Amino acid sequence: QVQIVESGGGLVQPGGSLRASCVASGFAFKDYFMQWYRQAPGKERELVAGISAGGSTYYADSAKGRFTISRDNAKNAVYLQMNGLKPEDTAVYSCRAGFRYWGQGTQVTASS
Repeated sequence: QVQIVESGGGLVQPGGSLRASCVASGFAFKDYFMQWYRQAPGKERELVAGISAGGSTYYADSAKGRFTISRDNAKNAVYLQMNGLKPEDTAVYSCRAGFRYWGQGTQVTASS
């Protein structure tokens, strides 16, 4: 049974940092590219960052220079380090494995 569980969201002041985690099970994690998406209220879901099975990374323009995606295949985990958070980063952040599997998401709020 496939499971994807995100954690690490929370409330931070603008300029603060958070690290979101995504732990997966039930499929060959090391063979999958992994992605972080986000969806803010009233907006469409958008891609934030991705990492290939080989470790190549890519970022949305809004995330470049502030966010870092990484993976630990031994732990079946992918991470999103978010620095310099802005109010417009407030959203539910979800993890996707390949084109198939989604987690439920974790809320990130940057607000004073």
